[in-house]
Amino acid sequence: MKVSRRAHVRPFAVMGVLAEANARRAAGESILNLCAGEPGSGAADVVRRHAADIMRDGDLGYTEAMGIPALRNGIAEHYSRWYDVAVEPGHVAVTTGSSGGFLLAFLAAFDPGDRVALARPGYPAYANILRSLGCDVVELDCGPAERYQPTVPRLMEAYYEGGLDGLILASPANPTGTMVDARELRTIADWCADHDVRLISDEIYHGITGGDVETPALPSGSPAGAPTAATYRDAGAVVVSSFSKYWGMTGWRIGWLVLPDDLVGPVEALAGNVALCPPALAQHAGVVALGDEGMAAAAESVAYYAASRELLLRRTADLGWDPVAPADGAFYLYGNIARFGMGSVEYCARLLAEAGVALTPGTDFDPEGGGDWVRLSFAASPEVVAEAVERIVAWQSTLGR
Repeated sequence: MKVSRRAHVRPFAVMGVLAEANARRAAGESILNLCAGEPGSGAADVVRRHAADIMRDGDLGYTEAMGIPALRNGIAEHYSRWYDVAVEPGHVAVTTGSSGGFLLAFLAAFDPGDRVALARPGYPAYANILRSLGCDVVELDCGPAERYQPTVPRLMEAYYEGGLDGLILASPANPTGTMVDARELRTIADWCADHDVRLISDEIYHGITGGDVETPALPSGSPAGAPTAATYRDAGAVVVSSFSKYWGMTGWRIGWLVLPDDLVGPVEALAGNVALCPPALAQHAGVVALGDEGMAAAAESVAYYAASRELLLRRTADLGWDPVAPADGAFYLYGNIARFGMGSVEYCARLLAEAGVALTPGTDFDPEGGGDWVRLSFAASPEVVAEAVERIVAWQSTLGR
């Protein structure tokens, strides 16, 4: 039988690493899993308690396609608190995770054959979803000189080579952790508006930042740590975000879009057809996650990531990965391991088998140059990260003997 060409996307190498790590742990081996971008803390206790109450007494039937009003209102208020940006609840679409948000945004904004740019290295699902929808993906080779982020000169090159219809921007980015500051974001957003290029901004890691990037556009004391493209929604920008990272609610599959006027109707129509509605239980949990107790618990988790980040930055010379991308935000360290004389897939396989540490090969994020890179997720506790570094350094010292 026929299989659609759209189905032929590259699988995540990390899923194979994760499966092997889980099998070894089940067999009794000591495994430190730093390959998955998953917060170790999970959802806050207040969120879990509320979910249990809803499971026992609440209404878990279909909701509105764009999400329950309480959650849409809560997300709109979140933009006022964190960014001092006024967002109307009617411009918020609750989605089945950020992944569902990307699918809806791409379906609403792009036609087959449209050219959409994104940075390489980058999160592979962007390109895979776009290609499955028949879009042409324009990968911008963004290295240390560009701080691994798209720049207007790179965009101009792509624009004059064949035109552009869209740009996917991630700040903080996966796998590099790099960010664009308020000035760079405005420059990119203005360029996109002037050239009729739809800007879609992945802001899933907002709130998990190192504080090294200047963010004068944010209110004093804001935990966001990065400026939001919601400021530019009147120029057509779309924001994608989620409860998965800052709130540790990965498996709850609850995210959102902040939409410009022209995409509200199309996204609402698509949402009702694609999924009917986002998960009802997770929506009610999201309302509580945005409350004072839920936000306080999320902030405590971020403090763990900050401690792990500082530990890693102190140990980069010992790791010997060179160069290492600036870990501005998120919870990743992306480093070059070419000096060890093997590709990243072999490096990760041997590190897991011989030292019990699971990392992600860079080939997941950069099919061209990722063979020289690995990603370490420090979403675990500082104690686990510290032990993992000791194991990595000791194992690397044995190579070539």
